[in-house]
Amino acid sequence: MQTFSIYLSCTPIQIIPDYYIMLPKFKRVLLKLSGESLMGEDKFGLDPRVLSQYAQDIKLLTELGVQVAIVIGGGNIYRGMNELETGIERAQGDYMGMLATVINGMALQSALERIGIYTRLQSAIKMEQVAEPYIRRRAIRHLEKGRVVIFGAGTGNPYFTTDTAGSLRAIEIKADAILKGTRVDGIYDKDPEKDKSAKKFGKITFAECIAKNLRVMDMTAFTLCMENKLPIIVFDMNTPGTLLRVVTGEKVGTLVTG
Repeated sequence: MQTFSIYLSCTPIQIIPDYYIMLPKFKRVLLKLSGESLMGEDKFGLDPRVLSQYAQDIKLLTELGVQVAIVIGGGNIYRGMNELETGIERAQGDYMGMLATVINGMALQSALERIGIYTRLQSAIKMEQVAEPYIRRRAIRHLEKGRVVIFGAGTGNPYFTTDTAGSLRAIEIKADAILKGTRVDGIYDKDPEKDKSAKKFGKITFAECIAKNLRVMDMTAFTLCMENKLPIIVFDMNTPGTLLRVVTGEKVGTLVTG
C-alpha cells in the first residue's frame, strides 16, 4: 500500500489515502435473523459456534460506528404449529413463540457481552427480571450511545411474525435498511437448495417480488417496508465477514428497493 508522510514537530505521521479507509454505507441498521440459523448443524436449540460467529460479525459493525438493532426468530425452540394437530390455540402458540425469541435474544446478548459489546435486550412482553420493556425513544437512545439493541417477543401480539416485528421496529427506530441474514446468499427465482438452475437476483423491486411471488418476507412485513420505502438486503449470514461487506456497500446478496 502506498502511503504519504507529513511532519509535525519533526515527527513523521503516516497518512493513508481515503480509498483505503473502509466506510459504512448505513448509519443505523436492523439485522433480522432466523431462529433456525442459531441451530447450526443441530436439529434443535442453540449452537455456541454460530452465536460466537454472529457476535464477532456484529462487533465489526459497531467498530465502524454503525448502530445495530436486532430481531431474532424463535423457530429453533418453538414454531407455531397447526392447531388441529397440537390442540394448542393459535394465539397461545404465538405467545409461546414470543418467549422463544426472548431466550434467543438472551443467548445472543451473552455472546456479544462476552466480547465486550454493550447491549440492551428489550421485550414487547413485560418481563423486568430479564429484559427492559420496549420503549421506542429509549431504544433509539441506546443506539445513539453505541449499544446493540435486541428486540424480543415480536410485536407482543399474536398473529404477527418476527418478520413483521423486524419491519415495524426498523421503521420505528428510523433504520436505513433491514439486513435479512439467511442460509443462502440472496433471493432466487427458485429454491437454490433444491434446484441448481435457480437464478439469483442482484437487485429487485418490491413490485417485482410480488409479481414473481418471491417470499422475501410475509406480506404484512413486506408491505410495511414497501410503503415506507425501507430497503431490504438479503444475504448469507453464515459466511463470516459477509455482514461487514454488506454494510460497507459491496454488491453481495440481493437488494430489494422501490
